[in-house]
Amino acid sequence: MKKNNMKKGCKSTPGYDYLEEWVRLKVQEFIQEILEEEVEGFLGRKRYERRKGVDCVCGWRNGYGKPRRFALKTGTIEIRRPRLRNLEERFQSRIIPLFQRRTKEVGELMMELYLHGLSKGDFELALRGLLGDSAPLSRTSIQRLKAKWEREYSEWKEKDLSNLEVVYLWADGIFVKAGIGKDKAALLVVIGVLKDGQKKILAVESGWRESKESWAEVLRDLKRRGLRAPKLLIADGHLGIWGALAEIWPETKEQRCWNHKILNVLDKLPKSVQARAREYLCKIPYAESRRECERLKEKFKRIFADDYPKAVEVLERDWERMITFYEFPKEHWRHIRTTNVVESPFSAVRLRTDVARRFKNVKNAECLIWKVLMVAEKRFRKLSAPELLVDIYNGVKYVDGKREEERKTLEGVAA
Repeated sequence: MKKNNMKKGCKSTPGYDYLEEWVRLKVQEFIQEILEEEVEGFLGRKRYERRKGVDCVCGWRNGYGKPRRFALKTGTIEIRRPRLRNLEERFQSRIIPLFQRRTKEVGELMMELYLHGLSKGDFELALRGLLGDSAPLSRTSIQRLKAKWEREYSEWKEKDLSNLEVVYLWADGIFVKAGIGKDKAALLVVIGVLKDGQKKILAVESGWRESKESWAEVLRDLKRRGLRAPKLLIADGHLGIWGALAEIWPETKEQRCWNHKILNVLDKLPKSVQARAREYLCKIPYAESRRECERLKEKFKRIFADDYPKAVEVLERDWERMITFYEFPKEHWRHIRTTNVVESPFSAVRLRTDVARRFKNVKNAECLIWKVLMVAEKRFRKLSAPELLVDIYNGVKYVDGKREEERKTLEGVAA
């Protein structure tokens, strides 16, 4: 049987020009041998050997089934399953279960390729390039994957959150081409960091233009599933999220994203002065204390207020929400000054949505983007200084990035 499986021209020892083919056929031989051993172990006797004793398994071998292709990440092999007759219990192969046409890793590869931006045509072309032209692919592969993701997404949206000890939340929206018409649909995403520093995606929901009603529905659903109020929420300047937060979790502190604020200020300035203004603006959120931050803001105001009053007005607007981060550990400032925690995985989402045509409905986009984010979540890094999250969760107060009692002690020594 081994001779039949070896193609003409393949030698017993590998050479560079046909190394891949040689390895693939060796793997094919190896798996075929394991199938034979499984049958021998199941029957309790070797091929052509008679039954010995009354305790032996009933049944006998009956040749082989039709050749079947099976896809591995090393390529596609062809195997023939041994057939058995007159069995009291059905034989199940552990290495290649019945009806399986690919390994679990190939299934995951298919998901990764699709999620990372390959359209259906490119998807099949890429897989055949990796697995060989004989790879057992069908047109329904993606549809089956999507149906599986939809079930998983529905279950995920009902998952109990009462056991999560969330300290910070980041909220933001991403717009995708979905539904009828030319308008884009907003998908609202919430990511939280737990007391141990681990980041988790908590919500992926469609909404209407990031309105208060849409955000309130998202937060209300998180609360319904048992999520307790976080200590701080970080988001951009859309008023919808802040109105919803005041209604659902009024005790949660608020921090606006500095990246969005700087861009909003620069939009009010001519291009000729934007580079200069950016230098001043970028120094403000990196001040070592709230007082120094206020001083840098006033400096920007003195320089630009006369010629560009609208830019200064935008900078001062909602100022208290801009400097909340000083009430938290300095080690966390780089995480909570901006919405980068949620913006970063959006790049993986845009990689997939930018190559896609318009989604027929918002639910399809919602499910696909959720799956992309779930893949991204596996690569999330822990928050810096996770041990300090316990302080925040337990209500320890911080001033200018330091524990309040430590700061008072330092001030007393200095005096």
